[in-house]
Amino acid sequence: MSDLEAYRLKARAWLESVAPTFGRAAQAGLPEAQHLALGRRYQRARFDAGFAGINWDTAFGGQGLSPLHKLIFEQEEMPFGMPMGYFGVSLGISVPVVMRFAQDREWARERVLAALRGDEIWCQLFSEPSGGSDLAGVRTRAEPDGNGWKLNGQKLWTTFAQHSDYGVIIARNDPAVPKHKGLTFFWVDMRSPGVTVRPIRLAAAGHDHVNEVFFDNVGLTDGQRLSPVGSGFATAMATLMIERYSASDPAGFGPSIDTFAALAREVEVNGRPAIEDGRVRSALARGYAMRAGLEAITTRAMKMMAAGMEPGPEGSLNKLVSVRSRQKLSELAIDLMGTLGLAWDQHASSKDDWVASWLAAPTGRIAGGADEMLLNTIAEKILGLPQDHRPDKGVPFNQIPA
Repeated sequence: MSDLEAYRLKARAWLESVAPTFGRAAQAGLPEAQHLALGRRYQRARFDAGFAGINWDTAFGGQGLSPLHKLIFEQEEMPFGMPMGYFGVSLGISVPVVMRFAQDREWARERVLAALRGDEIWCQLFSEPSGGSDLAGVRTRAEPDGNGWKLNGQKLWTTFAQHSDYGVIIARNDPAVPKHKGLTFFWVDMRSPGVTVRPIRLAAAGHDHVNEVFFDNVGLTDGQRLSPVGSGFATAMATLMIERYSASDPAGFGPSIDTFAALAREVEVNGRPAIEDGRVRSALARGYAMRAGLEAITTRAMKMMAAGMEPGPEGSLNKLVSVRSRQKLSELAIDLMGTLGLAWDQHASSKDDWVASWLAAPTGRIAGGADEMLLNTIAEKILGLPQDHRPDKGVPFNQIPA
């Protein structure tokens, strides 16, 4: 038996042992405060069992294993629906950036350990009302203030900011240069004076996990800077590269192919099980092939990282294709359910419930980069096609019409 196979069996046995305490059944009907508390307990249990920070450096409290070990654990974990949502951005995006770029290594180690234990949560402060998916178009300002900085502006769609202790943020320090320059990357204490978080309740899903965040003369020390002054865009791109692979799920964070197959066996089309219908079987086969392809891309990227290489832009395919596929499959599932497909449970998870999945899919196609941005990345970085005409290219940011 190989090391990876043994690790898979070990992970599966542990997950099965804690599923009654933390799995879907244990979460049913819990109000948000209790659900968050359960999530923190699960994250601590993962840490104590050696399943947190699987591929992170042991100097930061990680296990020092390969990215493939991490991928295997997540594959085994996914069917149990563990309460991990609160920590996705924190452990998948923000904390890895802090590990990589923080100036104070001991402070960074303390934050990493606290995050791995579930004691602290981080958010990512990128999107803004006027910028959309254009990360280089941010208007939040970071102005020199003595030996530090003063932060003013607004961020939008910030996941779990209301529960976060810290966040990573990109802000404009020099508006007199082209928009991709003059940006600097920082970490910020979300409890600092001048930080205001306002949850946004989404109309479709009824959740309020996203927020708008306001910064009014928020003080930062220069030690909170995570990039060279004016070079924050490159750090942000490194963040997004981490996101494309750390936050990947071939199911698009919706129900699994097995869940669709089970539904197709239960419902009928023209008096026969739907799974016997050629159109349904074709959709099932296409979905399986697509998700298997995305798993192959992710595995390849993990092997590249294990070899010390940087993964390429192929990660853009993960989110683009997986969420689109999830939306189509969810729509087909609802059609097969007939009038039962009109039922809506505001507490249902989009990973288990077809209606919840379909309603939340448009949000997934915007969050972390809209479809159009990903298509541009694929066209330019993978296919080598010429860039779109960009009238603001090379123009000082403060001369771009707003």
